[in-house]
Amino acid sequence: MRLLTAGSRSLLIELENLEQVLGLHNSLRDQPEAGIVEMVPAAHTLLIVFDPAITTRKTLAQAVSSRKATTARHAHQDALEIPVVYDGPDLAETAQLTGLTTREVIQRHTEAAYTVAFGGFAPGFAYISGLDPLLHLPRRSVPRTQVPAGAVAIADRFTCIYPRQSPGGWNLIGHTPTVMWDLSRTPPALLLPGRAVRFVQVSK
Repeated sequence: MRLLTAGSRSLLIELENLEQVLGLHNSLRDQPEAGIVEMVPAAHTLLIVFDPAITTRKTLAQAVSSRKATTARHAHQDALEIPVVYDGPDLAETAQLTGLTTREVIQRHTEAAYTVAFGGFAPGFAYISGLDPLLHLPRRSVPRTQVPAGAVAIADRFTCIYPRQSPGGWNLIGHTPTVMWDLSRTPPALLLPGRAVRFVQVSK
């Protein structure tokens, strides 16, 4: 664990891997330290924004340092179910590249237990960890200029759902009608870090 200064009201914690980031994030979410205003996890870091009227960077750093960076554990019995029609334009190629059938790709994608790791790229876009290792593929060599909202995709060790139409280089394996980003909702993003997720195959 490495503690770094990030502005006048933030502390950046650098950890060895994503599991440690999620473990510390969960620990601080379940038993928060006084003065923490917001936490922003990423692949190897956790940014903590604090209120200087309540705590100091030194106090917060000491408190965080005493926490054990354990591997994240998630309760998936209350996972959010995302319905998916597996009809993506890259489904057949994904099967070919992984040496699986399309049915096996779908089976492995729906059987995994997922956790939202962190957000990025666009409002409502969540990097979802827990993808079956056999489905780990690089991004496409040539990104698409338009990916529709609701597209379900995989790349590297993550799966995702595009919250809006945008360019994108992930491998598209399906789509969902579930809305990822809605300004009339509080918060607008459906998938926040730490949220357990399951994908469920539907026909339409």
